[in-house]
Amino acid sequence: MSLPVVAIVGRPNVGKSHLFNRLVGEATAIVSDEAGTTRDRHFGQVEWAGAHFWLVDTGGLIEDSTIPMDVEIRKQVMQAIAEADLMMLVVDAKVGVHPSDSRIVDLMRQAKKPFVVVANKVDVPESTDYYEFYRLGAGDVLPVSAQNGKGSGDLLDALVAKIPESPEDSSNATRIAVIGRPNVGKSSFVNRLLGEERLVVHDAAGTTRDSIDAPMRYKDHDLVFVDTAGLRRQSKIDEGVEFYASLRTRRAIDSSDVCILMIDATEGLQNQDLKIATVAWEAGRGLILVLNKWDVYADKTDKSADKFKKDVIEKAPYLAYVPFLFTSAKTGMRVTKVLDIALGVQEQRLRRISTSHVNDALQEIIAKLQPPQAAGREVKLNYATQVEVAPPTFAFFGNHPELIPEHYHRYIHNQLRDKFGFLGSPVRILMKRKSSAA
Repeated sequence: MSLPVVAIVGRPNVGKSHLFNRLVGEATAIVSDEAGTTRDRHFGQVEWAGAHFWLVDTGGLIEDSTIPMDVEIRKQVMQAIAEADLMMLVVDAKVGVHPSDSRIVDLMRQAKKPFVVVANKVDVPESTDYYEFYRLGAGDVLPVSAQNGKGSGDLLDALVAKIPESPEDSSNATRIAVIGRPNVGKSSFVNRLLGEERLVVHDAAGTTRDSIDAPMRYKDHDLVFVDTAGLRRQSKIDEGVEFYASLRTRRAIDSSDVCILMIDATEGLQNQDLKIATVAWEAGRGLILVLNKWDVYADKTDKSADKFKKDVIEKAPYLAYVPFLFTSAKTGMRVTKVLDIALGVQEQRLRRISTSHVNDALQEIIAKLQPPQAAGREVKLNYATQVEVAPPTFAFFGNHPELIPEHYHRYIHNQLRDKFGFLGSPVRILMKRKSSAA
């Protein structure tokens, strides 16, 4: 399911970015006392009380300004309001009600979406009069201090309670997101698969702005292809449409089972391709690398595909566990093969290994290489079990799990893959302390 979006809105210098950093839990947004510091949009995931959502920081809204930057920021804010499932109006408790606050409330009411009013800079609630914000007629006012964190827990509780529930997707369809940089042929690829010109295709980069669902049936399986806007390098994301296209792409990844990362073979693997792959992999999605435009790849030999794959794996070793497909959306070469590969990857994501087989594997792993001693202590792994699927997740129990070094984690990971496969799927390993009762 796609994560909901909560947008932070307000006039300049009320502490929106401070609050964003506080709620996300890391200093990702640039913070300055100078009004207008936040120009690029920032978003990050928030987890609270079992709920997850995207939090989006926006620039300060200045009414009636003709300065180009202010005009652009206003356009940004309107797009944020349009994209959001829930809005958060941040006001400055030390300044009091500002005329712009009332006008922003009117804008949010027009959107007909839920919102909350957050009075920031309430460092000492007993000595700060934030009650005047009730004059806005927008319901309860939530006092917080982004500076010291007071009230942030209550604010998160309120946000989680107000986020509209998304309808559950009860279908058994495998959702496949086609991701990649702009203009690598994603829409052409999906059109070729569907056998019709269902998606808009254009040579200009950035034609696809929204994520588009395209269902199909294949070998008694329901599939839904999600053609997405291309993810650009962050510094290339314009203030405006491109940022929100990037956000929607990430939401599409969140709601997918398998991601097809499309790479332009004529341009080779780019750093941004690796970043996009990492987003999908870390999200626990299945992953397939499709090298498009292979028909026009220069100086191709019967060993070119192997060399290309080797070069990619050298840059990102985890891609050794990902299937590669060399295609041409233009000619249709090998395009339909991705369907069987995608179904296979999803099967691997959902694969469950019995506890007895996992423990058999553990004994073989230990027999080949014992966990190294650490700090003069003998480190033992006693038993293991699979605790999750999608992606497959294994818990290993021992006496000192915190002392297991990273290289031994990798060793276990590689051994599990050698024995059980999981091609195209991430595999997660948890180290847990053996309970005294076990």
